[in-house]
Amino acid sequence: MQPLFRALTGVLAVGLLATGVLAGGTSASGEEAQGASTPVPGAMTHGRAPALSDAIDFKPCAQDAKAECGTLRLPVDWARPGGETFDLAVARRRAADPDRRVGVLLVNPGGPGDSGVDFAVRRAPSHFSADTLARFDIIGFDPRGVGGSRPVMCSSELLAERPSAYPRNQAEFDQLARYNRTLREDCRRHTGPVFDHADTLSVVRDMDALRRALGERKINYFGHSYGTLIGQQYAEEYGDRIRAMALTANVDHSLGTRQFITSSAAAAEDSFQQFVKWCESTSSCALYGRDVTAVWDAVLARADRGEIRDPEHPDQPLTAHDIALSAFKAFYGPDREELAALIAQLDSQQPGEEQEEPRQTDQVQPQQTQAAPFHAVFCQDWRMRPKNYREYAALTRAELQAAPHMRGTPRVHEGVAGCIGWPSQVNNPEHRLRITEAPKILMLHSRHDPANHFSWATNVHRQTRETTVLLPYEGAGHSVYGRNDCTRDAVDDYLAELILPASGSRCESS
Repeated sequence: MQPLFRALTGVLAVGLLATGVLAGGTSASGEEAQGASTPVPGAMTHGRAPALSDAIDFKPCAQDAKAECGTLRLPVDWARPGGETFDLAVARRRAADPDRRVGVLLVNPGGPGDSGVDFAVRRAPSHFSADTLARFDIIGFDPRGVGGSRPVMCSSELLAERPSAYPRNQAEFDQLARYNRTLREDCRRHTGPVFDHADTLSVVRDMDALRRALGERKINYFGHSYGTLIGQQYAEEYGDRIRAMALTANVDHSLGTRQFITSSAAAAEDSFQQFVKWCESTSSCALYGRDVTAVWDAVLARADRGEIRDPEHPDQPLTAHDIALSAFKAFYGPDREELAALIAQLDSQQPGEEQEEPRQTDQVQPQQTQAAPFHAVFCQDWRMRPKNYREYAALTRAELQAAPHMRGTPRVHEGVAGCIGWPSQVNNPEHRLRITEAPKILMLHSRHDPANHFSWATNVHRQTRETTVLLPYEGAGHSVYGRNDCTRDAVDDYLAELILPASGSRCESS
């Protein structure tokens, strides 16, 4: 992705699912069954579980000395707690007002692949309200396979050779499957055994070990996008260890492959239609007064013919997929004015016109390996394995039918394509939520989320109606908490005082 397009991704662009179960391992019954490497003393003191002595050696973080960073040694495979271990990276930002402290607030910003440590150290002070920062220790952790927690590493050269996610026949489908198998083995070799245990259910068990290491009887949790899957499954496994849980941009882990990909496509298409409506009624839109849909379709058609160049790198053509992916990421904000200006700029390009030559820059030697955790997590959380080209082509046709102008769902399509050829068995297969012991959980979701369709939230709520409260935000964009006073106050009041919105409440668009 070129710099012009990267500028449109927004703060949580990696949180697509963004997307996004009781498969093996240890059960949730009993502290002693969850991590022989970090035993917990049996007595409780003043309502809190005593912290493990020196379990996490917190020291000032390099990025911000006001936050503390450390690691927690945990088993790679929770079914074999005495086996190989890895270090879970953890960050803590203590409550600003200790006298009003409620407890810990564990956070995950999504992905799969976003860093909870980075969120706690760098982003939390501007993300959360002053009251939440005053009353909670913000605890971020990098899920296994991510960031500082034994990251999934793959050969940079092999990653650059990825074939098209849109095979045109069985031979190209087979080529994609062979490539995925080769890449999977390459990543396993560079990463080690954590690669085979990067699923969300393993992360959930890590999170409960973190709770015990912090000396907390119960936790509070804030999860966004793919981080909602961590929260949902923690509530299934350890519901009685939750004080409060707020989930925004929810993932529905019960969806089959066709439902998942077509609903994702419908979400992207809905955001495009919202963009068109905004342009038609907003004079500051660079396409105001024009047929926005016609301009967009024409730009993509010209890209198909190789006629559109990256304005910042005129020697490089842009594909329709590149442009659609950039628009998709812009909808996260939504960053509509920037997107409109980009489309107008691409539309103004004349075929064969001379472009200014890009300035030469020093070439940086590429690293031999790079972090690539997405598929290690995604392909162990979902049984999405189209068996042949015929099945895959049918999925693609359904996807395009659901999103004719966006041409499907760029990121989710690539996510599913990356699992072709993987083993059929997964660690954490899809299923309907079964939450029995958790307190009331607050869910927020944008009506026009570009990545996680609003139906995902309503379906999760339907499965857990006795446990969850759904508060819709009637506007657009992927993030929800900081949209306006309504969304922010709903989360803050719930986390601090356990006050939930009245049934049927909603937050208007800002």
